[in-house]
Amino acid sequence: MSLSRQEDTGDFVVLQNAAGAPVVAFQRVDDFRAPRWTDSARPQQMHIDVMVADLDTAEPQVLALGATLLDGSDKPIGYRVYEDPVGHPFCLITPEGA
Repeated sequence: MSLSRQEDTGDFVVLQNAAGAPVVAFQRVDDFRAPRWTDSARPQQMHIDVMVADLDTAEPQVLALGATLLDGSDKPIGYRVYEDPVGHPFCLITPEGA
């Protein structure tokens, strides 16, 4: 799926699909505190699963973009857990893990 910006105010961004329908929105938070993996005092604020064809191909790509493989992600077949550069956890998943 290809997404483009439907709205961008600097504090709020909405991405749309090819048909022009909003798909996902992001909002800036002034007092942002990055989440910490498995810390209930600093819980995740979102979680995205990204479907990929092959984990071993996709992993170097997300690592090159600044992601970190999280402790406790034992690289099972079907999914792996990462955090983005700000600390939000996300998963790469394959059809076997869905």
